[in-house]
Amino acid sequence: MTVPVIIDCDPGIDDVMALTLAFAHPELDIKLITTEAGNQTQEITVHNARTFTSYMKKNIEIARGLDQPFFRKLETADDVHGENGLGNVEFPEPTIQVSNRPAIEAMKEILLSSDEQIILIATGPLTNVGALLLAHPEVKSKIKYISYMGGAAVGGNMSPTAEFNVYVDPHAADIVFRSGVPIVMSGLDVTHKAYVTLEEIKEIEAIGSDFASKVANMLRFYIYSAKQTAFHAPGFEDQIHLHDLCAVSYVLTPELFEGDDCYVAVELEGKFTAGTTVVDYAQQTGLPHNAKVLHTINREKFVEQFIDAVQKMSL
Repeated sequence: MTVPVIIDCDPGIDDVMALTLAFAHPELDIKLITTEAGNQTQEITVHNARTFTSYMKKNIEIARGLDQPFFRKLETADDVHGENGLGNVEFPEPTIQVSNRPAIEAMKEILLSSDEQIILIATGPLTNVGALLLAHPEVKSKIKYISYMGGAAVGGNMSPTAEFNVYVDPHAADIVFRSGVPIVMSGLDVTHKAYVTLEEIKEIEAIGSDFASKVANMLRFYIYSAKQTAFHAPGFEDQIHLHDLCAVSYVLTPELFEGDDCYVAVELEGKFTAGTTVVDYAQQTGLPHNAKVLHTINREKFVEQFIDAVQKMSL
């Protein structure tokens, strides 16, 4: 049995780690990869998706998404992911070309032509997914759920209350959370518990392959650069969060996670709180639940799963 998925991403070091986990598991039938502007510009993220997928010898359609958020000026995370989006690591020139179908069109056509529901895994700003649901609401019944890395119930990493992916395009996130499509939200509440340590990075490097060496180099760069940011979580000086990996891991192994069904709204107007996901844990709004908000993870099993994926993709 295979699980059909579409992966919408903005590679990005942690997006590459998420793709690694997805590529290592043939039970995921990856129908399409679409790219976002987020961690870097669209030019860079679509290039990284092509180079990494080519390097991994996966023949998957890669469709270019939208270049800008709905209404905000694009803010990237090049201070964390580096000028090329992948730290100091370079992959060979890609053999996979960009699809002649734009991301929104490709997503729509694949969803509508599918005989079974498809899971959307989204690890960047929700610009493409929001545009898809706004322009083509007929696809909603074809989406089993959206496994989304973004948001937070408590705290932020772009402001005291806003997480990066939602902050970059809160209007798109608002459309998605109000769409009626089921959402599993891997926000900072759980991703700050989904980390690897320097010792575990050494374990990855000890695999001895070119790929394992590249993974270790990217993660070390990620640790160093994250330390320099204003909203790096305290107490994680020798660790790095694999945020985006959670969105893939949940699809594969939901038993590693715990969460609560909640109503989640996206703040659009607040001077200091734009991009905040307001999670109604106390059910004070009386509004129906629109997301499963994850807050707990079995970190040991999660890390084991990731290292095993790097090992598989090194063979």
